[in-house]
Amino acid sequence: MDTAAATGLTFRDATDADVDALVALVESAYRGDSSRTGWTTEADILEGQRTDPEGVLAVIKSPASRLLTVERDGAVVACCQLEHRGDHAYFGMFAVSPALQGGGLGKVIIAEAERHAHETWGVAEMHMTVISAREDLIAWYERRGYRRTGKMTPFPYGDERFGIPQRDDLQFELLVKPLAQPAQ
Repeated sequence: MDTAAATGLTFRDATDADVDALVALVESAYRGDSSRTGWTTEADILEGQRTDPEGVLAVIKSPASRLLTVERDGAVVACCQLEHRGDHAYFGMFAVSPALQGGGLGKVIIAEAERHAHETWGVAEMHMTVISAREDLIAWYERRGYRRTGKMTPFPYGDERFGIPQRDDLQFELLVKPLAQPAQ
């Protein structure tokens, strides 16, 4: 059974015409009071923007990336970035409409992203970075098979394109998931 069809979802590549809707979706899932409707909010640790039209358009235009746009009944309800990076794919810019969070939609989308990365690019791993203070979000990814690596990269303090930190201990942790079993 096709899980996407069963949930009424359509997956497609984002176009230039989607930029404003995708920026609004990402902002609503992570920043400000609207993000508090869902559980992925970062409003308590970051203010300001999560992304901007230039950042979204750069992902759409990059030949190594796809910005997977997810629609239900013609409305954009989720998105995620997939970027081919040699032997692995990078998963980012994952956003689900706050009103739809907690209903299993994220599980379907991440599974489709993993399937696509493995089948299209032949990659054996998916990588992502998550703010290490987001224990609830990291736990959700761990339940999807991702593992913490302990490899940290600093948060870009002072670059307001990524938000305005409300604490001084933010950093990103690399999470990794194998997508295919090696041949025996």
